[in-house]
Amino acid sequence: MATSVNAHITGTVWKIEVKEGEMVSEGQTCVILESMKMEMPVEAPASGTVEKINCAEGQAVNEGDVLLTLA
Repeated sequence: MATSVNAHITGTVWKIEVKEGEMVSEGQTCVILESMKMEMPVEAPASGTVEKINCAEGQAVNEGDVLLTLA
């Protein structure tokens, strides 16, 4: 079952820390969002493999947007 990693704030994707096919562990930083000059890490809610990255660096995202999915 796929697990979604969602943006918890509205902002801009500053950096993507993982690649498709990479194994991640629960709590690992996957994406860093920038909002109001602050960098906010988005962490994996569970361990798994990055199945698909749904965002790009520099892209604006809204709270709740799916940034990537874990398998």
